[in-house]
Amino acid sequence: MNTFIIAAITADGFIGRGADHLSTRWTSQADKEFFTSKTKSAGVAVMGRSTFDTINRALPGRRTIVMTTRKLEVDGVEPTTESPVEIVDRLKNEGVSELAICGGATVYTQFLQAGLVSDVFLTVHPMVFGQGITLFNAAIETTLKLVETKPLGDDTVLLHYKVAAS
Repeated sequence: MNTFIIAAITADGFIGRGADHLSTRWTSQADKEFFTSKTKSAGVAVMGRSTFDTINRALPGRRTIVMTTRKLEVDGVEPTTESPVEIVDRLKNEGVSELAICGGATVYTQFLQAGLVSDVFLTVHPMVFGQGITLFNAAIETTLKLVETKPLGDDTVLLHYKVAAS
């Protein structure tokens, strides 16, 4: 299964100022369009509870799975307590071929540490927060291979990496 991380980051590597800082408030329109197109193409999106709480709804046109240990009852949202490996195995068994990992830092970290990520898509925005939430929240050593760089407008750049085989 092609499992990819998709994230917007600042030039200094932050995905937000804090847990309640919604990325759609600071990212470009081109980034929003890329995110929507890429995740709709995948058809299935996984995110953590804190990320979900910033949007509080299913992503339109996508199967939305939220990793959480707290009760969650929102139409169109599938809460799960499964590990990343269990989620991927279940989705593979269901015939899913592509999965978008949509954040936040804990979920990105868990999927990368489990060796489940094949690609990383980062949109780098021309701003600096100085502090905030980093892309990953634990030590990780993974080699990436740059596949593509693409200007998205508004001085934003898309970086597409392949995760190198271990």
